[in-house]
Amino acid sequence: MPHAIRFHQTGGPEVLKWEEVQVGKPGPGEARVRHTAVGLNFVDIYVRMGVYPAPLPSGLGAEGAGVVEDVGPGVTDIKAGDHVAYGSSPLGAYSEIRVMPADRLVVLPKDIDDKTAAAMMLKGLTAQYLLRRTYRVKPGDTILFHAAAGGVGLIAGQWAKHLGATVIGTVSSDEKAKLAKAHGYDHVINYTKEDFPKRVVEITGGKKVPVVYDSVGKDTFMKSLDCLAPLGLLALFGQSSGNVEPFNLGLLAQKGSLYITRPTLNTYGAKREDMVAGAKELFDVVSKGIVKIEVNQTYPLKDAAKAQADLAARKTTGSTVLTV
Repeated sequence: MPHAIRFHQTGGPEVLKWEEVQVGKPGPGEARVRHTAVGLNFVDIYVRMGVYPAPLPSGLGAEGAGVVEDVGPGVTDIKAGDHVAYGSSPLGAYSEIRVMPADRLVVLPKDIDDKTAAAMMLKGLTAQYLLRRTYRVKPGDTILFHAAAGGVGLIAGQWAKHLGATVIGTVSSDEKAKLAKAHGYDHVINYTKEDFPKRVVEITGGKKVPVVYDSVGKDTFMKSLDCLAPLGLLALFGQSSGNVEPFNLGLLAQKGSLYITRPTLNTYGAKREDMVAGAKELFDVVSKGIVKIEVNQTYPLKDAAKAQADLAARKTTGSTVLTV
């Protein structure tokens, strides 16, 4: 009988259990996938802790890669035997086998293996919508990206540099600064040693930046606003340090008629055509070597609790994959 990681109550990594599960035949519009690799993401921790509520008991994870075993009636885009990947799905990726909506799956190009795909789909599709849709980065732009040495950050740095931007990143250690520098970042600020808004002003000659991409949240939010040029956009796409406190919207006027958005991949990829178009762009930059995907840590799927603990403690860099 196949196994999956499930949790029956919210809390720390210890609530994650390795359990036997029943997996039936796919119904209309569904596919059964045997995973070979599963992606680890900070959003999984939010779900486990109850920041993003899920009906309990619940599976976990929204990113994976593997082989299609069977498809249900009405599925025409994929077939049994296809190597597929996904980065936006109902919870349940932390499993050996699952049945899921077939419209969330994309067939992998032959030059992208399953482990690479599992490491890049959610993070890569996130980088794609942030850089190409939330704020469309143009040649000559200077942008600020927090958590530059994280999974999304390393992809975004390479991609933004290719798009012709000057890329500023923030990190929490000198080791991570070196990693970011090797992945497209022109300027890297260690925020444990330097005041990052002051450095952004210095780097830009006082102009500041048109966009800040912030997945850290509480610890960086107010200072991120201070990095923005008038009419600038703060794209808050995560909160690894905690939720942003309520604040007076009048500050946006005082700081230069600023914009804030809280985008998610689930929204940007809700329509299959948008998700497929984003995946095509992602596969293109990876296949051409413009964006290199580095899996810096792997853990057996049954050790997902340890993997999540290490991610939360900022012991990981780049992408982490759970192997099946």
